[in-house]
Amino acid sequence: MKNLFKYIAVTAGLVSIISCGDNQNPQQQAQGPAPFPVIEVPTRTITGYTSYPVNIEGTVTSGVRAKVSGYITDVVVDEGQEVRKGQTLFRLETESLSQEAEAAQASVNAAQVEVDKLKPLVEKNIISEVQLETAKANLQQAKSGYQSIAANIGYATIKSPIDGKIGAIPFREGALVSPNDPQPLTTVSQIDEVYAFFSMNEREYLNFIQEAEGESISEKIENFPPVQLQLVNGQIYEQEGEIQTVTGQVDPSTGTVSFRAIFPNPNQILANGNSGNIRIPKTYTDVPVVPESSSFEQQGKVYVYRVQGDSIAVSKVIEVRDRVQSLIVVASGVEAGDKIVAKGVGQLRNNTPIQPQPATFDSIANSLNPVFK
Repeated sequence: MKNLFKYIAVTAGLVSIISCGDNQNPQQQAQGPAPFPVIEVPTRTITGYTSYPVNIEGTVTSGVRAKVSGYITDVVVDEGQEVRKGQTLFRLETESLSQEAEAAQASVNAAQVEVDKLKPLVEKNIISEVQLETAKANLQQAKSGYQSIAANIGYATIKSPIDGKIGAIPFREGALVSPNDPQPLTTVSQIDEVYAFFSMNEREYLNFIQEAEGESISEKIENFPPVQLQLVNGQIYEQEGEIQTVTGQVDPSTGTVSFRAIFPNPNQILANGNSGNIRIPKTYTDVPVVPESSSFEQQGKVYVYRVQGDSIAVSKVIEVRDRVQSLIVVASGVEAGDKIVAKGVGQLRNNTPIQPQPATFDSIANSLNPVFK
C-alpha cells in the first residue's frame, strides 16, 4: 500500500513539472543574440580646432598721462570717441602756474635791464667784461626758468598722442592728477586691426612648430593656417586672422611660449581689452573615423567592438590620433571598411554573439553633429 502512495506522488510531481514547462514563453527557454546597430568604418577629411585664451589689444595703444600735477578742469572728449593726433583731451588748472610765470617773466625783465645797463659801462671800460658776462648768464637763467614754467602751462593742455579711439576715462573734473599716477587718464587705441596675444605650453609649441611646413621659423610662420576668434559670447568672429609672431622662448615663470595673431576689425566690434579664444585648425585628410558612441575606455585604453565573422563582437584597442567634437580620428586598431558596433557598447563583453543591424555611418555621425567635410 505504501508503494502505491509513493507511485501516485511521483506521478503527480511529473505531471506538474510538464505542465509548468508547457506554460513557459519560448523566448524565456532559449534567448538568441541581441540586435545591435553595426556600421562600416569610413575615411573622412576632418578639421579639428585647438583653442587658447587670448587678450585683445589695438595695434597701437598709448596711455595718456599728465606731465604736470594739477586739478582737471575740463574733460573735452568722451569714452569711445574717435580722436586725431594732437586733439585736446583734458585741461588742468593753471592759475598757480600762471602766477609763477608772471614772477619768472619779471625776473627776465630785471635781468635784461641789468645787461642793458652794463653794456655801455663795459664799452667805456668803466667796468670789466666779467660783470657783463655774469649779468648775461643771469638773464639766460631767468629765461630758462620762464620757459620751463611756460612749458608746464602748455602741458596742462593734454592732447592725444596718436589717432585712435578713446578708452575708459577714470578721472573727471576736479580730480587731482600727477605724472606719478599708476593709472593713465585714458588710453587711445588704433583698432582698425587688433592683436590677439596667446600662449602655448612647451609641449604644444614643439608639436605645433614641428608639424608646420617650412625649414626655418619664419617659413613656418608664413605657412601657419588662418585662425579663428571665438568671442566671449560663444560666437565665431566673422574675420579670420593670421599668426604673425612667435617668441620661441619659454617663459621660465609660466612654462609657455607667446604668440601674436592679427585680425582685421573693419566694423570695430573688437576693442582694446576684449578677450576670447583663438581657434587653430588642424585638418586630417582621408583618415579612419569612428563615433565617440562606438567606443569605451578601460584602464586608460580606448576600445571598440569589431564584428568578427557575421555575429561575434570582439573588443579591439584603437589608438586615438585626435578627437574632433563627437568623432575619433583613429591612428591604428581599425581600418576603413571594418564593421564595428555603433551603439550600446556598454552592454557587451568580449566575444559576445550579436544580431547585427546594418546602419549607415552618417545616420550615427549626424546625430552627434560632427564637423567634417
